[in-house]
Amino acid sequence: MRYLPTVFIGNITTISNGFTSAITKKLVDGNIQLTSIGLIGDEQAEKAFHGGPDRVLCHYPQEHYLYWSEQFPELADFCNAPAFGENISTVGMTEENVFIGDIYQWGNTFIQVTQPRSPCYKLNTVTDVSNFSQIMQDSGYCGWLYRVIGTGETGSHHPLVLVSRNSDVSVKEAISIAFHMPFDEELYRRLLSAAGLSASWSKTMQLRLQNQTIESFDRRLFKKA
Repeated sequence: MRYLPTVFIGNITTISNGFTSAITKKLVDGNIQLTSIGLIGDEQAEKAFHGGPDRVLCHYPQEHYLYWSEQFPELADFCNAPAFGENISTVGMTEENVFIGDIYQWGNTFIQVTQPRSPCYKLNTVTDVSNFSQIMQDSGYCGWLYRVIGTGETGSHHPLVLVSRNSDVSVKEAISIAFHMPFDEELYRRLLSAAGLSASWSKTMQLRLQNQTIESFDRRLFKKA
């Protein structure tokens, strides 16, 4: 399958509540260079939850915005890409049919799915919904992240083409295991076995196995200690 993306980049700015973020992005037409740390001109502010070699690009399905506009009619004008700070938006790719470890050719670059997006507290600010990050996490409509395994030139006129499937763990299942299911050692080992899983998520699953508990999501979702 081939999926034509819409592409966005953004700079770090100060948003309401004094937070810095690069969630506000602009459309890119034409060719753009993709390096090992991201699209030229794109930045990430919150490195604890975004950025780094395993989280270079964020992808969010365009079709999910209809769901959000139905859930929050007051956000209907807001609910269009790239409202959630994604670099890539498509129609046809969702958490159900995208898998951890999938490798896509994009122009003359190659990118690999590494983990679901972990919604963070800045979504609460940009939507003006105090628990939006929690609602997104609970919905499973989180999107996903990529590492870059082949740099070069790409752009919105280059389709994303799946060239290698390396695990049988979908992004949807990874979200369920990490965010929705009760403690389950077998499921954590299943997720750990998914080729291409990010170092961050691998560490989280390993710590769950060692500590025999699920970590608190509060700092990420609400900026609580």
